[in-house]
Amino acid sequence: MIHTYKVTGMTCANCEAKVKSSLLTIDHVTAAEVSKESQTATITMNKHIPLSTIQKALDKKYVITAMEHNETAMQAKSWLTNYKPILLIFGYITAIALLLALKQDGFDWMKGMNIFMAGFFLSFSFFKMLDLEGFTESYAMYDIVAKQVKPWGYIYAFIELSLGLAYASGFQPLLTNVVTLVVMTISIVGVLQAVFNKRKIQCACLGAVFKLPMSTVTIIEDVLMIAMSGVMLATIS
Repeated sequence: MIHTYKVTGMTCANCEAKVKSSLLTIDHVTAAEVSKESQTATITMNKHIPLSTIQKALDKKYVITAMEHNETAMQAKSWLTNYKPILLIFGYITAIALLLALKQDGFDWMKGMNIFMAGFFLSFSFFKMLDLEGFTESYAMYDIVAKQVKPWGYIYAFIELSLGLAYASGFQPLLTNVVTLVVMTISIVGVLQAVFNKRKIQCACLGAVFKLPMSTVTIIEDVLMIAMSGVMLATIS
């Protein structure tokens, strides 16, 4: 995609060259044309880049603003594009869980949560299994256990598969929920560290198949699993 921006603060050819070289250092920028006469920069990028990211790459004396597009709308579209796979998976799993948990006299929340958990773990383990080596390498970038013990990435994928089967079959609900609570709590520690430290790394929740950026979406995903397993444990107890 190509966007044209207004860039104020350029007063000479050196400024023009400096802005251009700075723009070309930004990830996903493939070309940039800068003009001090028109005070513009036309940037070619292979995915939308937030205006704040572009501004950070420039010297403080230069101020860049969008000219021909709505930045808020573009960021929303970019977010949806990035997270479309995980949103679709959650949507499908939620719809199936709701439909199967409906009863004539109401809604079976425990059944719905069990179905959701089964679908979640089976789906996510499936994508990890497609490229187990790639998942393990990505997971070791942020998980506190996988950083120290490389085989943990392989083990984790099979734990997710086992949990999916356990929830689907109703096997040992107490044990299944305890394992889920422990594993997901450990997992979220590395996710929180990566997000709060604003590390630009790939989330391995869907393995190495989809290039999902680490963000609060990953935190919400883990918190949801922890919350559900906690509620089911409380019910069982």
